[in-house]
Amino acid sequence: MERQVAIIGAGISGLLACKYALSKGFHPVVFEAKSGIGGVWTKTVQTTKLQTPKAAYQFSDFPWPSSVTEDFPNQHQVFEYVESYARHFDLLRHIKFNTKVASIEYEGPSEEEMRSWSTWGGAGEPFSSKLGTWKIAVEDTISLSNEATFSVTPGIGFHEANWILELRSVTIPVYLVDFVILCIGRFSDVPNIPEFPPNEGPEVFHGKVMHSMEYTAMDYQSAAEFVKAKQVTVVGLQKSALDIAMECSVANGIEHPCTVLYKTEHWSVPDYLPWGVPLAYFYFNRFSELLVHKPGEGFLLSLLATMLSPLRWAFSKFVESYIKKKLRLAKFGMVPKHSFLQEISACLTSTVPEKFYDEVEQGSIVLKKASSFSFCKDGVLINGETKPLKTDLVILATGFRGDKKLRDIFVSSTFRDNITGSLNASVPLYRECIHPRIPQLAVIGFSESVSNLYTSEMRCRWLAELLGGTFRLPSIQDMEKDVAQWDKYMKTYSGQNYRRSCIGALHIWYNDQLCKDMGWNPKRKKGFIAELFEPYGPMDYAPSS
Repeated sequence: MERQVAIIGAGISGLLACKYALSKGFHPVVFEAKSGIGGVWTKTVQTTKLQTPKAAYQFSDFPWPSSVTEDFPNQHQVFEYVESYARHFDLLRHIKFNTKVASIEYEGPSEEEMRSWSTWGGAGEPFSSKLGTWKIAVEDTISLSNEATFSVTPGIGFHEANWILELRSVTIPVYLVDFVILCIGRFSDVPNIPEFPPNEGPEVFHGKVMHSMEYTAMDYQSAAEFVKAKQVTVVGLQKSALDIAMECSVANGIEHPCTVLYKTEHWSVPDYLPWGVPLAYFYFNRFSELLVHKPGEGFLLSLLATMLSPLRWAFSKFVESYIKKKLRLAKFGMVPKHSFLQEISACLTSTVPEKFYDEVEQGSIVLKKASSFSFCKDGVLINGETKPLKTDLVILATGFRGDKKLRDIFVSSTFRDNITGSLNASVPLYRECIHPRIPQLAVIGFSESVSNLYTSEMRCRWLAELLGGTFRLPSIQDMEKDVAQWDKYMKTYSGQNYRRSCIGALHIWYNDQLCKDMGWNPKRKKGFIAELFEPYGPMDYAPSS
């Protein structure tokens, strides 16, 4: 009997999961809430560009077209590239658009039995006659009524749904599948809204407060008209905040300067060529990874990382000196207190928009540091100041609650607690894909890297081999030990910028583990010198012709 695989999300990770599941003979169905593919690349701020050089952000078997000559393509170019990939591998026919997954529920062994397992799913394998099934409840995002009530009756066929929920005037199918791949991402749908004490939040403000998600959803002309002639305050200092501030400065100039309210300075890079040397030579080759302590390393590698720590410090200072000089950070009081190594290890590195600090110098963008703030009738009141910052519009570029989105998709309270884990640790995923205590399920694209497409493709290839029976997973105890080691690495090198779920600057070490699981040779270069010093990228893992 054919095993039925469901993929939730048709962003880049979902498309990759579909492609590699097909390569192993499965016939997956992909559920996508929107009307098209692309995930976060479907709609962005107008000025958004790729954050990683395109050579590191490409499919291993589908290079960028020669017509794209820029190192950092814009949103339209990235979206067209992703669409071309989907068409080339005929993935669209496997996708159910406008189909939002409301919940997933596991039906199988009892929780007591699952707690007694020593291996994932009781056998360390994705499929077993003793395992259960996942029940996926979906909603038609076009026709579903918000106030519908339902009852459950049996349905027919996998692709026609195994159950039908009867609602007043619409029907909602519920699919029964053997394996679920969650590709729902971290940076969409559930905005991270700061909390405020009573009478100090947006409710007392006479202006408009919105999240960057709402701003991004506008068409470009509407967004420009919306901020025109307004005193705008943008909260945040990551990529979306910088892009929105730039758009406000273009719309309003120095007559209505845009204020950027931030907590911590960051090492945003002007480019990936510090002092003319590609950044990849400092952080994305095997030699650079010898300088840091790695999860699961032996005594010799640990000793070497300790001995080479001065060089690790020198690399970071070299890059920092370039960024400080190029962007004139000292002049604007924007020199971070932490190292660039901490920044890149926390997956916080982003490119600063071109001429951003020129706008700061001209006065159309005002940078203002604030440990905390609250709202008042006329605007924003910054902690420690008595005079409010007068503003008409506050845009919260404060990120998303990806952990909440991941947690809330499960019906089981036990699985909800399992998937998010401890509040002071990373989401506990073995190989950043498999939760040791949740059977028949994988998560792709939640854990970050410096190049998410590159990493997601490696994970999807690994997962496809697991589904195909190439290897089995180790014991739950061994997987949880490995997860703890990766979390320790993250906390060590990210410092105060520790973020949950990120492999930092250890792409090669991480990929080596995936390759060994799959039975591949992890060394992909020709010759010792090349293997040690040449940067690694997607094309090093291209399928052999």
